[in-house]
Amino acid sequence: MATEIRVPTLGESVVEATVGQWFKSAGEAVKADEPLVELETDKVTVEVPAPSAGVLSEIAANPGDTVEVGAVLGSIGEGEGAAPAETKSESKGNGKDQPAPAPEPAPEKAAKQEEAPLKREPAPREEAANSNVQQAPATDMPPSPAARKAMAEAGLQPNEVQGTGRRGQVLKEDVARAKVGGAPSGNGAGGDAVAEILARERTKEAPPPRQPSPLDDAEREERVPMTRLRQTIAKRLKSAQDTAAMLTTFNDVDMGEVMALRSEYKDAFQKKYGVKLGFMGFFVKACCHALKEVPEVNAEIDGTDIVYKNYYHIGVAVGTDKGLVVPVVRDADQLSLADVEKTIGAFGKRAREGKLSMEDMQGGTFTISNGGVYGSMLSTPILNAPQSGILGMHRIEQRPVVRDGDIVARPMMYLALSYDHRVVDGQGAVTFLVKVKEAIENPARLLLGL
Repeated sequence: MATEIRVPTLGESVVEATVGQWFKSAGEAVKADEPLVELETDKVTVEVPAPSAGVLSEIAANPGDTVEVGAVLGSIGEGEGAAPAETKSESKGNGKDQPAPAPEPAPEKAAKQEEAPLKREPAPREEAANSNVQQAPATDMPPSPAARKAMAEAGLQPNEVQGTGRRGQVLKEDVARAKVGGAPSGNGAGGDAVAEILARERTKEAPPPRQPSPLDDAEREERVPMTRLRQTIAKRLKSAQDTAAMLTTFNDVDMGEVMALRSEYKDAFQKKYGVKLGFMGFFVKACCHALKEVPEVNAEIDGTDIVYKNYYHIGVAVGTDKGLVVPVVRDADQLSLADVEKTIGAFGKRAREGKLSMEDMQGGTFTISNGGVYGSMLSTPILNAPQSGILGMHRIEQRPVVRDGDIVARPMMYLALSYDHRVVDGQGAVTFLVKVKEAIENPARLLLGL
């Protein structure tokens, strides 16, 4: 019996991935849990293991294809795979290199393939005309994310939409077809209406066409296609802007006390704990303190509910060759400063080596992004959906400030908090930043838990 290879759960808010390389070819033997195919998301690269031992009998998704969570990537059949090495040697002895024959499909799979067209047989047009709601056949494939959103907007139930995707999955086109009562074939007046709906949606979503450059400039331009990974990142960032009522508030913080503490104890700290004492650990602890004071910044919207999270999983943005990733320091409020620094250091090392797992990226409740390491003076970070807040750190520079009536130079940093105004009011956002500022400017109280 064939075993399907499906796209695993990729983490919160990640619903699709791009197929990278297959490590095996159709007809090759595979072992259970052996890596079969690589999937790229906007966060990490994931290797999908073989769910069982046998023969890779089918590859359903090719490199470069975009696949959704739960989609079928291929299947594994029973058998021992392609001809072993000694068989190939015998063929060479006969003077010819005969290719190994493709494995015969399992009887159960062949039966399913014969039955499939019958299950997807479109209803007669007369029946479609007499009824706008048809009972769709049962399927174990959930609707695609785009289809789920379209069904919710149209007020349709899954059993009212007949899916035409793989294994009967409901696609966005099927929802549009159900709105006008069209047949799955998409022919005739119903098909024209579906095409018109989809065309309108594509026009609405598509950016305006780029104006052509003058000939002299066009000759000096280089056009490079966006990778699918970069397209996914762009889509998710734009979705965050479109969904949340995003606003940013600012404050500045005097880093003098933290810098003095770090300068005094950094050597002893590294000798005892084996990790450098940086600034990020202080900010993680300061944010945990502030989140407890302003819990709405640590919340998220779920439909018409607000989910307050009484735990503090802090995402820390880390730069890599492929882009920014956000591993999560779990229960950061319960960790010591040394444990926070160790965890961040380990994440940075694994990120550079491309060894972060999906578990490392999941469950964050709040994010910190340090643009200061690249020289940024000020920025408005974009929310890491579905979170309601993200703190932007920036470079430290000597600036004139007034202390006790005198103008003095102090090492100052601008802080930026972007937040979802649907959940967090302005007062809460300002209070959060003030709490972070107070904790950083008095690190002794922070570390003593006062």
